[in-house]
Amino acid sequence: MHLTVNGKNTVIADKESLSIPGLLDELNVEDPLYVTVELNGDIMERINFDNIVVRDGDEIEFLYFMGGGRG
Repeated sequence: MHLTVNGKNTVIADKESLSIPGLLDELNVEDPLYVTVELNGDIMERINFDNIVVRDGDEIEFLYFMGGGRG
């Protein structure tokens, strides 16, 4: 399966599709509990991750939102 992940061409061998949790695991994404996933330009809701299938040619962005600043 060929994907674009965070702007880089990525190949996942021997897979035709993956759920989002499967993709996070396959790519060893750091802090998977805190990542926001954008699939083909749409933000995915975490509650639906198990039901969303990533397929050949999809574009994925992994986003981390950080709080901070002065209080």
